[in-house]
Amino acid sequence: MEAKTMKAPADTTKYLIHAEIVADGVVEKPDVVGAIFGQTEGLLGDDLDLRELQKTGRIGRIEVKIESRGGKSFGEIKVPSSLDKIETAILAAALETIERVGPCSARIRVTKIEDVRASKRKKIVERAKDILRELFEEPEIESEKIVELVRQAVRAEEIIEYGEDKLPAGPAIDESDAIIIVEGRADVLNLLRHGIKNVIAVEGTNIPKTIIELCKKKTVTAFLDGDRGGDLILKELLQVADIDYVARAPEGKGVEDLTQKEIIKALRNKIPVEQLHIVRGIKKEEKVKEKADKPDLMTALKRHKEAVEGKLIARLLDKNLDVIKEVPVRDLVRILKTDNTKTSSIVFDGVITQRLIDIAAKKDIGYLVGVRLGNVVKIPTNVKIITFDKLF
Repeated sequence: MEAKTMKAPADTTKYLIHAEIVADGVVEKPDVVGAIFGQTEGLLGDDLDLRELQKTGRIGRIEVKIESRGGKSFGEIKVPSSLDKIETAILAAALETIERVGPCSARIRVTKIEDVRASKRKKIVERAKDILRELFEEPEIESEKIVELVRQAVRAEEIIEYGEDKLPAGPAIDESDAIIIVEGRADVLNLLRHGIKNVIAVEGTNIPKTIIELCKKKTVTAFLDGDRGGDLILKELLQVADIDYVARAPEGKGVEDLTQKEIIKALRNKIPVEQLHIVRGIKKEEKVKEKADKPDLMTALKRHKEAVEGKLIARLLDKNLDVIKEVPVRDLVRILKTDNTKTSSIVFDGVITQRLIDIAAKKDIGYLVGVRLGNVVKIPTNVKIITFDKLF
């Protein structure tokens, strides 16, 4: 019988390893426990020896439920761990090296690692909400920080599984015209904590079909980590998905670690894909829109560009890209403010400024074509910016 000191105290357990076992024969719980200790002994060195970890309370009592049918045994293994995330992952991987239980060949597969603290946090949030409703005599809480922490925890609970790939996402993915694509679940959680709900994760460099389909229907910003992993995912996204903007976390930082101020700054400085030449040493893949009228659009805009270039004039175009009027570039802002024509695009021999972009957004002008982009900090999603060098 194991001593009580060999069980990790409940309040120190961080993770619970869940694994499935299949044995080609009839085995029982003691056989499985013995195989776990016996076949991992000496495998990971003294620091991660299971017996020593259990003696010091860093892993808890191993739970095994097993049943036999049809000459085989099937069961579930649970290992409580108070180790850190990396050590717990190593321990979980070691379980999968076990090949025999007693005289029978066996296979163990880790199915998930549960963060047991998450359930505690959920209880804290629920209890905090009850306290807010029932136990405070004053209508307001004195500490704004406590309120914000509870609010963030509630937002984190809003994460959903989206699409046939069951991707981690915020609850506003379907209802939003614009979405943000991030790398993983932790990134989604961080954006939810700061009130951003139109977010979804790709969960790896192999871009899921769910993401590709969403990109055909939505205005998409790829918000990626500031490291090589982010570079690789960006390269893959540009090859297979219809991305409109790219935002990056600061160099060496992950989206999951950003503060609210850093998130807002990164999204505000997003780059339209049309202007993306090189991102951290990666040459941009040419983005091919699957729209039949794309070649005609670019050809027409190029024709208007050649007509205005070097003449300091601007052309206001209708939805068919025909000229509504020509005006001097110096009068463009003034005319746009008072113009009531259905201008769909503008091609002009001048610099694209923030002021002009803001007016175009208010007027629902879809395309702004100019010599170059000035000191611009924010580009609305409903305005496409094209510089003359893109219209060769």
